[in-house]
Amino acid sequence: MLPYHSLIVFDEKTNRPVYRFIANRLISLIQHGTLLPGTFLPGTREMAVLLKLHRNTIIKAYNELIAQGWAEAIDRKGIQIIAELPIVKPRSFNPVKNFPVSEHHRNGEREVNADHRFIPITEKKPDIVVNDGFPDPSLAPVEEILKEYRKYMKPNVLKELLAIKQMGGNQELRASTAKFLSESRGLNILPENVLITHGAQMAIYIAALLLIKPGDEIVVSEPSYFIADELFRNLGAKVNRVPVDQDGIDIAALTEVLRSKDIKLMYIIPHHHHPTTVTMTASRRITLLNLIRTYNLWVIEDDYDYDFHYQNSPILPLASADHQGQIIYIGSFTKILAPSFRVGYMVAGADFVSKAINTRRFIDLGGDTVMEAAISSLIESGELSRHIKRSKKVYQNRCELVCKLLTKELPHMVTFTKPQGGMALWLQFASAYPLSVVLPILAQHGIQMIGSAYYKGVNKNYNHIRFGFASLSEDEMRKIVSCLKDIAPKT
Repeated sequence: MLPYHSLIVFDEKTNRPVYRFIANRLISLIQHGTLLPGTFLPGTREMAVLLKLHRNTIIKAYNELIAQGWAEAIDRKGIQIIAELPIVKPRSFNPVKNFPVSEHHRNGEREVNADHRFIPITEKKPDIVVNDGFPDPSLAPVEEILKEYRKYMKPNVLKELLAIKQMGGNQELRASTAKFLSESRGLNILPENVLITHGAQMAIYIAALLLIKPGDEIVVSEPSYFIADELFRNLGAKVNRVPVDQDGIDIAALTEVLRSKDIKLMYIIPHHHHPTTVTMTASRRITLLNLIRTYNLWVIEDDYDYDFHYQNSPILPLASADHQGQIIYIGSFTKILAPSFRVGYMVAGADFVSKAINTRRFIDLGGDTVMEAAISSLIESGELSRHIKRSKKVYQNRCELVCKLLTKELPHMVTFTKPQGGMALWLQFASAYPLSVVLPILAQHGIQMIGSAYYKGVNKNYNHIRFGFASLSEDEMRKIVSCLKDIAPKT
């Protein structure tokens, strides 16, 4: 309901009758689009309480509104603004003057690495959604999470939990995360090295905000995670791109950039690189670590789905080696559980984390304390590790199946390299099948592909898309492949 007590303020100095003032004010609200056609006004008793007036005054005001043709009395429902009135266009939030876009932001807009313009948005809800590579929500340990959540929602427990100032995240989760990452990734860290965030994206933003100032030279891969790219450009960084091949980032090209420019920061995804899914080889990792030390290079290592590696044991992150505190390690529980569980983390030196905690205050004064406590309990009980083991087997089977289907049914259309792990494939479509044509056709068949679609890079053109298989059933995979198979090539 509208705040009528602040919209209708009676001026005691006016000579007009109060009821007429109220009627005129309501008419004004209709004319300006605040009161829409068909809206029911509060009952006379309720409006009288809101405006602190006698009910008879409100009755007279409503009768005046009816007499002038702005409202009508509906039996057993109340007073309604005439539904047939033309809808007044609501006020626009567009400023009269153009929004002041900074120069580095304007320049950044010209550099498009991932493009969603050709992803069709249909009015009909799609039957199948192929995402960027997200976990299957149906596999999430929902009952276990709810059990822990309920435990922390008890009044006495909740009161105690909310009374603790936890700017860096729930203290129990910081401790259990430090233990979990040390045991699974060899990081050898303490709770003061961990900042809990609303997903990995917030952690990337905070780290970049602390490390980058306008004009700084940074390095990313080509192609790269396009949202991170946009973030760096919006912070005013000058982005240098280094190619990625089947072994990861091109170390020779990176070395040339480091020699020729004063690089402040490198953003890298060595494990299941986004978007290509390749994993950096051991020899390149060793060389990269030497370069980090030699050039005193700050690094943001994005390790978004470390826990899902299928062909062998996961390769330890760069942050597990000696890097003299120069690597900021970022990950997320979102990729383990489900997209709606927005809990990520940043791992860095205690001093850096302290600065990150202070910076986070400008974005978010506190996280989801109860959910963070629940996830901490999952880690401590071992349920999270058991969930990873169970879901890993499911995702590996789905990876095997979709790779077999694509190889057998669509060799003329798509090429890809089977990834060592992760939740997505990096599909390259043949030139006869441009994604700008393929995606709308799939949409007509109820298949919405919302994975990152790459069309134009800085150094080359693409016809690639991230194909998230982890949340697809076998029947869904077969339907997608069948629909793709029926698409005729563009001549």
